[in-house]
Amino acid sequence: MFKKYISFICLLVLFTACDKIDELTKFDMEYSQRATIPSSTGINLPFDVFTPEMETNSESTFAVNDTRKDLIEEIKLTDLELVIISPEEADFSFLNSIEMYISADGLEEILIANLDEVPEDAGNVITLDTSDTDLKEYIKKDEFSLRLNTVTDELMSTDHELEVNSTFFVDAKILGL
Repeated sequence: MFKKYISFICLLVLFTACDKIDELTKFDMEYSQRATIPSSTGINLPFDVFTPEMETNSESTFAVNDTRKDLIEEIKLTDLELVIISPEEADFSFLNSIEMYISADGLEEILIANLDEVPEDAGNVITLDTSDTDLKEYIKKDEFSLRLNTVTDELMSTDHELEVNSTFFVDAKILGL
C-alpha cells in the first residue's frame, strides 16, 4: 500500500512539473506596422489598404524563448488594435466596417480579424475581433503581409495614418516532445 501511495505522489509531482515546464514554452510575439487609409473617393464602397511586408524575425524570437520553428505547435492572433496616428484629432467614426487579412509567400490569404460595425464613438483606438485560426505557417515564414479591407460611411478629406498592433500567442512543444 505504501508503494502505491509513493507511486501516486511521484506521478502527481511529475505531471505538475510538466505543466510548469509547458508554461515556459508559451509566449507572445508582438508586431507593429503602419498603414495609410487614403482620403475618400466614395462612401459605402469597400477598398483595400496594404501594409508593407513585415519581417517576422521569428527565428530570433523563438531562440530567445528557448524553442525552434520545428517545435511550434500553434500560433494564434490574440489581439489586433488599430490606432490613428494622424491626423491627431481624427477618430474611427468614418469607418463602417473593417477586415484584416494575412498572407505570406506560398500561402493563401486568410481573414484573421474583423469588426463588422465600427461604433460611432470609437475614438482613435479600435480593437478588432480575432479569429481562432492557427497561423503558425504564416509567422514561421520570413515575412508576412497584412491587408485591411475597409468600408467608410463618411467622406474623408485627408489621409489617415494608422498603427496596426498585433499580438500572437505562441505554444511550443516541451523539449521537442
